[in-house]
Amino acid sequence: MSPVPRRTLRTPLGILAVLLAAVLTAACTTSTSGASAEAAAGSDPALKSFYDQTLSWGSCAQFSSSADEEKTFTTPGLDCAMLRVPLDYADPDGRTADIAVLRHKATDQANRIGSLLVNPGGPGGSGIEFAASLGTSSKTPAAVLARFDLVGFDPRGVGASTPAIDCLDDRQNDAERADDDTDPSPAGVAGTEAENKRFVQGCVSKTGVDVLANVGTRDVVKDMDVLRAVLGDRKLTYAGFSYGTRIGSTYAEAFPQNVRALVLDGALDPQQTTIDRTIDQNAGFQGAFDAFATWCAAQTTPCPLGQDPAKATTVWLSLVRPLIDDPLPALAGRTLGWNDAQTGISQALYVSAAYPILSRGIADLARGNGTILLRLADLYYDRDAKGHYSNMLEAFTAISCVDEQQITDRAQIDEQNRKVDEVAPFRSTGKGPVDALDPCAFWPVEPTSRPHVPQVDGLPPTVVVSVTGDPATPYQAGVDLATALGGRLIKVDGEQHTASLQGNACVDDAVTAYLTDLTLPAEGLECRLS
Repeated sequence: MSPVPRRTLRTPLGILAVLLAAVLTAACTTSTSGASAEAAAGSDPALKSFYDQTLSWGSCAQFSSSADEEKTFTTPGLDCAMLRVPLDYADPDGRTADIAVLRHKATDQANRIGSLLVNPGGPGGSGIEFAASLGTSSKTPAAVLARFDLVGFDPRGVGASTPAIDCLDDRQNDAERADDDTDPSPAGVAGTEAENKRFVQGCVSKTGVDVLANVGTRDVVKDMDVLRAVLGDRKLTYAGFSYGTRIGSTYAEAFPQNVRALVLDGALDPQQTTIDRTIDQNAGFQGAFDAFATWCAAQTTPCPLGQDPAKATTVWLSLVRPLIDDPLPALAGRTLGWNDAQTGISQALYVSAAYPILSRGIADLARGNGTILLRLADLYYDRDAKGHYSNMLEAFTAISCVDEQQITDRAQIDEQNRKVDEVAPFRSTGKGPVDALDPCAFWPVEPTSRPHVPQVDGLPPTVVVSVTGDPATPYQAGVDLATALGGRLIKVDGEQHTASLQGNACVDDAVTAYLTDLTLPAEGLECRLS
């Protein structure tokens, strides 16, 4: 499988700057009563027991699976619960799922507005980790923390929610990363497709078709409406980042009457096809690579890609292509191959704050040491120091396969891959595209979403934030989403993926005013990242 997903994207979860430091350094319970009649108004009578349930809040330690998570989840001011929802909304009396929920209570309870639900993206990102990070970050606007209970949830199948998506064990994940899948010959294509079929079979056997059929965004937004009501909120206030914007726009279409405020940052355009989004995202990463090369050449220390940004792609390929046949030594007896090198550089390109670390990683690569780039790739794959993976990337694939189009026409695959090589030459193997069908072509269930113009009659004004140099969700997608929703756009000049609630005063002041007072940003507002 491809190491850098080409169907959609994942976000650095809003905390990449904190995680990057690791690259270099190697209870009582309370209850929340069920939803009030006003909060639950309009819900399907068959779902009444779910909308009327009571959450039992207690310690978040139950969600810890590592020492780092335990430290995060035992931070004072956080509490957690499980939300019960139908696995299949068409069969509410059948099997159920449990959604992990984390809350950081408003610091000014007397002036509390309600809950602010957040999602970091992915698909596959942990909302409870994201909410814990936002709730304890000095960059989160004080007014947001004062006026809202900050609430994150792990979408169905993800993280601490159950049943969880599971396809590979840790050893298999390591093996997948080591397999470059760069052979474009018929034998190479057949081998890659066999590998993709094995991955799908692993998902089926470990997770179950009934779960895989119901992990899409179509169902996530129904869970989010149950959560809104159970939290006692008559209307939803939500901030979604990256893939989280798909959750937001899908909710807006399904429940426009239940929306109070939506902030959608790092947009996916619901009208765009999977192939067009794939090509645009790869072009976005090439733009980010070029921006990094320009920055690197301007530093006082020599740039490992040379002093001419126009030649940086050529220099990078001269360093990385040999890894296809000869991986480099890296940390703890491991090696850095082509896949991990490309994944590592892409991880760092999400945010310009990572440029210095990326420069060091490429310099080390040139000297025969792959450790920094491998650590960056580990961050992308969510692999900890003990070799354990979360299910984030497995969930990414499973959710993408029911959210996106299934591409089974080899001519379309070839056209897409050739275009990707054109728009993102820094990712090109030089061997030609490998026109293998990806796992979604073999998925056991049909997609539950399709590209379309959202129908959002009755939706109140929303806010979309889009960064001009966003590699993962290119700027134009934000423009198009704002138009589709009839929302207000905040244009942000800079080089990173998403910008809200991260310490930029121009962006955060506008977003905070909207969230707290429903004051829309000025028409044509343009901010700049430092």
